[in-house]
Amino acid sequence: MRNKTFIIVLTVIVSALCLYYLSFSFVAGNIQNKAEAYATDAQGNVDLAKKQSYLDSMWKEPVYMGMTYQEVKENELGLGLDLRGGMHVVLEVSPVEIIRSMSGNSKDPSFLKALERAQELQKNSQERFTTLFGEAYREVEPNGRLSRIFSNTANRGKISYESTNDQVIEVIEAEVEDAIDRSFNILRTRIDRFGVNQPNIQRLKGTGRIQIELPGIDNPDRVRKLLQGMANLEFWEVWSPQEFTPYFMQVGQYLDEQQKAGKLNITNNTTATAGNATGNKATVADASQDVLAQAAANDSVATDSTAIAAAPTTDSAATAALDSLNNPQTGVLASLFTQMPGGIGANVRDTARINDLFNRAEVRSILPPNMKFAWGVKPIAGDNRQEFVEFYAIKKGRDGKAPMTGEAINDARQDFDQAGRPEINMSMNPTGSKKWARLTGDNIGRQVAIVLDNYVYSAPVVQGEITGGNSSISGNFTIEEAQDLANILKAGKMPAPTRIVEEAIVGPSLGQEAINQGLISTIAGFVIVVIFMIAYYSRGGFIADLALLFNVFFILGVLAQFGAALTLPGIAGIVLTLGMAVDANVLIFERMREESRKGLSMRETISAGYDKAFWTIFDANVTTFIVGFILYFFGSGPVKGFAITLMIGIVTSFFTSVFISRLFVEGTFKKGGKLSFSTSLADKMFRNITFDVMKYRKPAYAFSLFILVFGIVAMFIKGPNLGVDFRGGRSYVVEFDQAVPASEVRSNLLDEFQEAGTEVKTFGASNRVKVITSWMADDESIEADEQVVTALEQGLQQYSNLNPEILSSSKVGATMADDIQNTALVAVLLALVGIFLYVMLRFNKWQFSLGGVVALLHDALMIIAVFSILNLFGVSYEMDQVFIAAVLTIIGFSINDTVVIFDRVREYLNDNPSKGIREVVNPALISTFSRTIITSLTLFLVVVVLFIFGGEVLRSFSLAMIIGVLFGTYSSLFIATPIVVDTTKEKRTQPAPQVQQVR
Repeated sequence: MRNKTFIIVLTVIVSALCLYYLSFSFVAGNIQNKAEAYATDAQGNVDLAKKQSYLDSMWKEPVYMGMTYQEVKENELGLGLDLRGGMHVVLEVSPVEIIRSMSGNSKDPSFLKALERAQELQKNSQERFTTLFGEAYREVEPNGRLSRIFSNTANRGKISYESTNDQVIEVIEAEVEDAIDRSFNILRTRIDRFGVNQPNIQRLKGTGRIQIELPGIDNPDRVRKLLQGMANLEFWEVWSPQEFTPYFMQVGQYLDEQQKAGKLNITNNTTATAGNATGNKATVADASQDVLAQAAANDSVATDSTAIAAAPTTDSAATAALDSLNNPQTGVLASLFTQMPGGIGANVRDTARINDLFNRAEVRSILPPNMKFAWGVKPIAGDNRQEFVEFYAIKKGRDGKAPMTGEAINDARQDFDQAGRPEINMSMNPTGSKKWARLTGDNIGRQVAIVLDNYVYSAPVVQGEITGGNSSISGNFTIEEAQDLANILKAGKMPAPTRIVEEAIVGPSLGQEAINQGLISTIAGFVIVVIFMIAYYSRGGFIADLALLFNVFFILGVLAQFGAALTLPGIAGIVLTLGMAVDANVLIFERMREESRKGLSMRETISAGYDKAFWTIFDANVTTFIVGFILYFFGSGPVKGFAITLMIGIVTSFFTSVFISRLFVEGTFKKGGKLSFSTSLADKMFRNITFDVMKYRKPAYAFSLFILVFGIVAMFIKGPNLGVDFRGGRSYVVEFDQAVPASEVRSNLLDEFQEAGTEVKTFGASNRVKVITSWMADDESIEADEQVVTALEQGLQQYSNLNPEILSSSKVGATMADDIQNTALVAVLLALVGIFLYVMLRFNKWQFSLGGVVALLHDALMIIAVFSILNLFGVSYEMDQVFIAAVLTIIGFSINDTVVIFDRVREYLNDNPSKGIREVVNPALISTFSRTIITSLTLFLVVVVLFIFGGEVLRSFSLAMIIGVLFGTYSSLFIATPIVVDTTKEKRTQPAPQVQQVR
C-alpha cells in the first residue's frame, strides 16, 4: 500500500479532531445532568426554574479546557428541532409594501394594477419581484414612465423625473435588498435578546426570505409577534447622571430597607468590573454601542451645527453621581450596578433582576413619571469573561411618546469626515427636519439616544442645533460599525414588514419520540449490516464492520466540527450511509474473490482487489455526492440536514472503505499469514447463473411502460397526495387519550373549515392523527393562524373527554409552496444533467450517459407512479420535500449501481478490443451480478428497518427508498445497459451474443 504512513497519520489526526469536537457534547450533557440532579426533589419532580438558574450560573464559568459553558454549548453537536422540539420559521420581507412606500403610497391606477399583476406573476416565477413589477408595468402601461411616480422627496438624489424605467427598477431593487439586510439584522438582535439557546438565523440567498430556528420554544404566539413586528426606531432625550442620581439614591435606600426587613433578596453576581471593558466589534448588535466606551478621548469631533459627537459627558457631577451609586451604604444598587467608561452599567446576568426591581410599583412611585430605562444593545467584555451593558435613563415626552421616530429619516449612509475617519450622514424629510432642529436645539451638550426595539444603539452628544435636516454622527467608528449604524437608522425610513410563509412547531414529546426512533433504527440497521457482512465475508466482513464503526464516528465528529445539527432525516442519512458504505467493501471483496480464482497469492489478491476497485468506487461516490450537493443547495430545513449528512457520509465511507479497511486487511494478513473473504454462504450463492440481458430487454421496457401508464391513470383519477410544503396550507398533529377514527374527526372538522380541502389520517399511533387543511392557505397573517387553530379546537370539542392535544403544527404559504415545487423540479433536473455530464466525461461515450440518465429518470418516475397507485388503493403517503430527498437519493444509488456495471463493460472492451459491446454486456453483468444483488439487498434491509422503526415522519421517505432500491436494481440490469447497446452502432457485424455461465 502506497503512502501507508500518510494514511495512518491522517487517520490519527482526524480521529483526534473528532474526539475533541465530540467531547463538547459529553461535557455539555454532563452539566445538563448535574443541573437536573440539582433541581430534582426527593419525589423526583424537576423544578425547571431551579434547573435554568443552575445553568445560568454556569453560563460564563470555565468548565472545560478553559472554555465557558456557553462556549461548550456553541461547539457541541446540536440536535435539530425535530429531535428536541422548537420552532422553524421562514419569513419573507414584503417588497410590495416597500414599493408602495417609495411611491409615496401612490394611487395611480396603472401603478396599482402593475403591483397586482406582479403578485400574480410571482406565483409561477422564480424572478425577483422587482423585475416582475417592471415587466407588469410595461404590460399595463407600455409607454408609461415610473419616474413620474417615484420622483418624490423620499427618493431625492436617486430618482429624478428624467430617470428611465430600468434605472428606477435598479433603485427599487437596491432599496429592497437594503430592507432585507436591515430586517435580518433587526431580527438577529431580537432573537439574541429573546433568550433562546443556540438559535439559528440565516438569509436564504437569492430570495427575500430569512430562515429562523428556535429550539425549545414554548410560546409560539409570542415568537410570531416578535418576528413580524415592525422595527420601532426612536430618538429620545437622556437624563444626565446628576439629574437621575438623587432618585436612584432614594430607590437604593428603599431597597436596602426592604432587604433588611427580609422582603428582598439580592445575590451579587458581579464578580468583575467593566473598567477595562473593550467592545467586540463583530455584529450589528455591537456596531454602535462602542461609542459609549470612548468617553472624553474623542476631542477631535466636528463642532459645526450639523454634527453630533459620539461621546458622553464626563464632568465632575457625573463622576460624583457614579461614585454615590458605588457607595457601600447603598448596598443593593452597589451589588447590581458598576461604573463603566461612559456612565453606569451592569453585568448581563443582573439585567433581568434590575428590570424586575425597577418595574415594581413602589420603585416606580419614587421615580419621576417621565423617566424610563433602556439597556445598550452591545455587551462589553470585562474581566473574568464577564459581560456588561450600559444603562440609560430615558426622558419621556409629555404624551409618553418619543420626540422623533424613524419615519422622519429620509436616508442614512456611511461616509468619511475631513480627517478621513468613518462617520454616518443622516438626512431628514421636511417634517423630520423641524422635529430634529427642536430636539437638538433643546439638548445642546446632552445625549440623544438612538433606540431600536427598546435597545440603545448609540447615544451621541449634540454639539449644536441642527437645522436643514442634515446631520453627521462622528466618533471612533470602524467602517463596518458606521455602515451598521447607518443601516439601523434606515430601519425606520420605510415600512418593511415581514410575513411568515413557512412555519413548523415540534413539541418536546414528539422530539424525544423521534430520538428514540432514530436510535432504534440506527442500531437495528447497523446490527443487520454487521451480521450480514460477517456471515458472507467471514473475517473480511468483520474488518468491513470495523470500518463502518469508524465511518459513523467520523460522520458525527465532522458534523460537530462544522457546527451542524443532527436531525431526524440526518439520522436517516447515517442509516442510509451504513447501507451504501457496504457497497465499497463488497466491490473490493468481490474483486478479491475474482482475482484469487486466477491463482494469485493473497498479497497480490489484496493489492489487485483494492487497486482495480478504486476508480469504480470513486466514480460511484462522485455521482452520489453530486446528488447530495444539489440537495443541499436547493433543499431547506430537514432536506438540507439530510444532504449534509449524506455528503459527509460519502466522503468518510470512501476514506474508511478504501484506506482504513486496507490498513486492517494488510495488518491482519501480515500478522496471521492468511485471510478469508468467503464463507459457505458466499460459495453457494450466485453459482451457475446464466443471464442474457438483451433477451429480456423488450419485456422489461413493456413492463416499465405499463407501470408508468398505470401510475399516470391513478394520479389522474385521485390526484397526487402532495404534502403541505408542495400545495400550501396548514397541518397539525393531534393526540388523544385513546384511538379515534380519522374519518370521524374529518367529518367533524369540515364545517369548521368551511368545507375547504381537509384531510385527516392516522399518524403513527392509533390515538394520533394528522390534520391537513387548505382553508385560508392564501392568508399568511397571524390572525389567520389563530383563526384556523380556533376552528380546529372547536371541531375537536366533542372529544374533550379524550383530552386532544396539538403536538406539532406546520404552515406553508401558497407562494412558498410554488417555490418549493419549482425548486424540487430544478433539483431533480440538475441532478440528471450533472450525472449525464460526469458519466460522459468518465466513459467518453454519450451512449453511457444516455443509458444512465434514462434509467435514473425511469427510477424517479417509478417511485411517483407506485405512490399514485398505492394512493388509488387507499395506502396514502405524502409526496413532500423529504419524498423528493428520497427520489434524489435513489438517483444517486441507482447511478452508483449502473456505473459499476458500465465500468466493467468498459474494462472488458479495453481488454478485448476485437469484440463489440454486445459481446461483453452479458459477461460484464454476470461478473458484477453478485455485487449488485448484495449491495441492493443490504440497502433494502436497512431501509426496511427504517420504514418499521424510523417513525411516521420518515415513513414516506423510507417507503420511497424501498421502491427505489427495487426499481433501481432492476433498471441497472434491464434498462441502462440495454439502452447503451441499442444506441451504439457496431462497426462490423457481431456474432450472436453467447450466454455465459458462472461456476
